[in-house]
Amino acid sequence: MADMRALDVETHSIPFFQRYGSAARMLHWSVACLVLITWPLGMMIGFAKKDVVSAFYLLHESFGFMVLWLMLLRVGNRWLTKPPQHSGSRPEKFAASVVHGGLYLALIIMPVSGFLATNAHGFPLKWFGLFEVWSPIGKTPDIAWTLSAIHTWSAWILLTLLALHLGAVLMHHVVRKDETLYRIL
Repeated sequence: MADMRALDVETHSIPFFQRYGSAARMLHWSVACLVLITWPLGMMIGFAKKDVVSAFYLLHESFGFMVLWLMLLRVGNRWLTKPPQHSGSRPEKFAASVVHGGLYLALIIMPVSGFLATNAHGFPLKWFGLFEVWSPIGKTPDIAWTLSAIHTWSAWILLTLLALHLGAVLMHHVVRKDETLYRIL
């Protein structure tokens, strides 16, 4: 294992201590993969045939619920471990902090509002069809559409923040050719 770390440091010329910890990296990529599954599933619900809509909802909600729990673990990990310093100017560091904070916020608000909206519309979450998840609100039609709107808006905000995040990754990796990307790999 030590040899792999040395190779990693030599290959990317970034000291091991300047990388995110293994838990942070694992959580980052797990959430990223789940978002890349969950977001399109949610978008496809409106286009799916009626006989498969419930399957799309089941998968979308179940993966979204996993995003919520992984994000809560990410927040806990962030509180317990110090992330490596960002390189760049003060405005770049500020922009990175705002985008990362916005991503964290959107990735918590979106699954919470989706979960509550589904429940408020009268449909309990059945996680991958295995068991029903307890609902703190139950069927509440008065707030269902508000929660759905929050869920939809947070999805578009998330997409915007993700585009900014990926744009910054490309700028660092392709244009500046610096080591920023390797910190999270």
